[in-house]
Amino acid sequence: MEPRESWAALAAGGVAGVCVDLILFPLDTVKTRLQSPQGFRKAGGFRGIYAGVPSTAIGSFPNAAAFFITYENVKSLLYRDSTTYLTPAAHMVAASLGEVVACLIRVPSEVVKQRAQVSPSSSTLRILSHTLYHEGIQGLYRGYKSTVLREIPFSLVQFPLWESLKDLWSWKQGHVVDSWQSAVCGAFAGGFAAAVTTPLDVAKTRIMLAKAGSSNASGNVLSALGDVWRTQGLSGLFAGVVPRMAAISLGGFIFLGTYEKTRQLLL
Repeated sequence: MEPRESWAALAAGGVAGVCVDLILFPLDTVKTRLQSPQGFRKAGGFRGIYAGVPSTAIGSFPNAAAFFITYENVKSLLYRDSTTYLTPAAHMVAASLGEVVACLIRVPSEVVKQRAQVSPSSSTLRILSHTLYHEGIQGLYRGYKSTVLREIPFSLVQFPLWESLKDLWSWKQGHVVDSWQSAVCGAFAGGFAAAVTTPLDVAKTRIMLAKAGSSNASGNVLSALGDVWRTQGLSGLFAGVVPRMAAISLGGFIFLGTYEKTRQLLL
């Protein structure tokens, strides 16, 4: 990629990330409280629906920018030697590496945000300082592995599906898709990916919200999934699936549509 294309991907990704995270924050709060160990009502119900939003506001731009600059550069690199049937694999590899990099920024923001969402009476700054005091920097990275293990399967589904739907629509109409059409493809791809990866999202939420020293605090994804399965069964593994699908479908529309439009304007 040329430097101009890289800068465009970085800026467009950051703008898209801020837009989607702030617009859909209330839905994300509801999803987190549905997945929390204490249950929706005890976690705050519909009170303080914007608790934790400062953490998201600070982390959104660099998180999304890091993902897209990695995704576009890796995709560009792999495209040089890819035949048509290997194109989806190139998208999968690029998206996976993008998530690994982005999660270095996303996880600390997510830890603080989710703890604020289930403790609406505590400020974001208080939760950040409490986490650093009692758990250190590693406390902010609690759930890094589970987040990566959630995001990589999600991206393995979402991005090849998004790119394939865009290519199909472009072929059908005889020209490259517009940004709104890319957004529609993103909504469908995001909703489908959200549904199939919900159990991993539940495990990630339980690990991030677990009390220090508890079994879930160790970050073992399989253990967290097993614990949910034993206590709540299949319904527990898919807790919050409806708001998650709604948020990510709408998020895919806003995120990928905004990204495409902003990138076109910058190039």
